[in-house]
Amino acid sequence: MDRTNVPRRLLRLVGRLATCAATASLLCTAPAFADQLEQHNDLVNKFVNDMHADPLVADCAAHGNFVASTSTAFDHVEFPPSSFDSAHAAVTPWNDSFDEGKQRVKVDNIVTVEGLGIRQSGSGDPADLKFRCGYVGAQMLAFSWNDPVPPARARSGEPSGSGVSSGKHKGGKGKHAPSGKSSKKATTKSSKSSSGKSSRATSSKSARKTVTKTAH
Repeated sequence: MDRTNVPRRLLRLVGRLATCAATASLLCTAPAFADQLEQHNDLVNKFVNDMHADPLVADCAAHGNFVASTSTAFDHVEFPPSSFDSAHAAVTPWNDSFDEGKQRVKVDNIVTVEGLGIRQSGSGDPADLKFRCGYVGAQMLAFSWNDPVPPARARSGEPSGSGVSSGKHKGGKGKHAPSGKSSKKATTKSSKSSSGKSSRATSSKSARKTVTKTAH
């Protein structure tokens, strides 16, 4: 009885340990997400209450601040009161796709807002950053900004002209293919005709030989 109960006890222990590990990982990530959400909400409230920003503009600015802070170029983004005036921020009714690239999701409004990117080194002039957000109601569905450090994928995909030229070359090969087929047919016909002539010539020669032999 004791031998059969030992494996069961081990399995239960392993299961409990796995459950504890998963719970611990969730507990570690949950506070980070909660802190991030709290910082976002604090920025939105600050922009709306202190700078009289439109709620959608404030939300876009707060999201832009978070995204820029994850860049290798900037520590954070500063939004002076002028960032939320009509010359630097706008809510435009859209009712169309956000862009023609990967974010072709349809949005009701497009929000634009400008800020100053403070570099991580602390030296140099702040960079003029422009954020663009797509919303359906109060929910953001798309986002873009003038990131000065583009991803590596965009760099690798720059020489698109070579792909176009290769496509043209392929089309050229396709056009030349029928002429190749016709030349093959011509050669086969010529070979058949020449073989037929040679066979006829040999048969005529053999016939002449037989005639001369019988004559003798």
